[in-house]
Amino acid sequence: MELRQLRYLIGVCEAGGVLAASKTLHVAQPALSQSISSLESELGVQLFVRTNRGMSLTDAGRTMLEHARVVLADIERARSAVQHTAHDIQGEVVIGLPTTVALVATLPILRATRAQYPKVKLKIIESHSGFLGEWLRAGRLDLSVLFVSGSETAFEYRLLLEERLALVTRPQDVPSTREVSLRSLTTRPLVLPAQEHGLRRIIDRVCAEHGVALEVIAEIDSLPNIKKAVSEGMADTILSPGAVADEVRAGQLAVTTIARPHISRQVACATSMTRPVTPATAAMISLVTEQMRGLVKGRLWPATWIGEEPN
Repeated sequence: MELRQLRYLIGVCEAGGVLAASKTLHVAQPALSQSISSLESELGVQLFVRTNRGMSLTDAGRTMLEHARVVLADIERARSAVQHTAHDIQGEVVIGLPTTVALVATLPILRATRAQYPKVKLKIIESHSGFLGEWLRAGRLDLSVLFVSGSETAFEYRLLLEERLALVTRPQDVPSTREVSLRSLTTRPLVLPAQEHGLRRIIDRVCAEHGVALEVIAEIDSLPNIKKAVSEGMADTILSPGAVADEVRAGQLAVTTIARPHISRQVACATSMTRPVTPATAAMISLVTEQMRGLVKGRLWPATWIGEEPN
């Protein structure tokens, strides 16, 4: 198996056929077809279904495509690691950010990267924490901000902050007390993310520990739509205060502290234990840590800093 075969596999998949891929890759069509056929013979599986309308991946092809992308990304990381010194940091770094973190941290990270490491090509992927963990483990991400689960041994965690979740309501629906108990929320209809979502798992775990059954009238895997449902008075929700900071400042939503017990989560910068950290990735780990600390210290993110302090 050769690297060019993997590049051709990706090219044909993205182009949708050999003819279109031959123009993009600047490779003769017969040579490209032969390369794909040779790869299929070597693997003993069919990678593409060939029709008059083009080529589509088989299940085996989709699996091979994922591995091909990881292998080529690792090659690029290795090349970048040996070619550039600490004074010439460059290369692509893929960062994962959970949706609630991305709302607060994306722009500060982008600004700082452009200012400090203009040669770094940054790719930010926003998704659920659970998906980001899977992609980090598979090598699709170089680093990711994750919510610490305590059960993941494949990652190296650098703790950043701890935040308490809060009840989010319309301003006119704010409870009469400054704090509410978790059990008192059983009388309020709630919209929450689905059960595979990291935030939902934390809420469910604390509720189970204290024998609390919440009235979840709907599961919505979209933070903007959760906030819209609350702002229209359909239900309340439980979120990080940082996730609704803009709406609270605008007077559209309100937050109330949940006590007895508190529901908290720790946020960390994570990398895979099985993959080397390139100079560019190491630089971005420091930058992400610095920016997250600045957000907490500047009170733009309602949380407690638990990470390392600068020397």
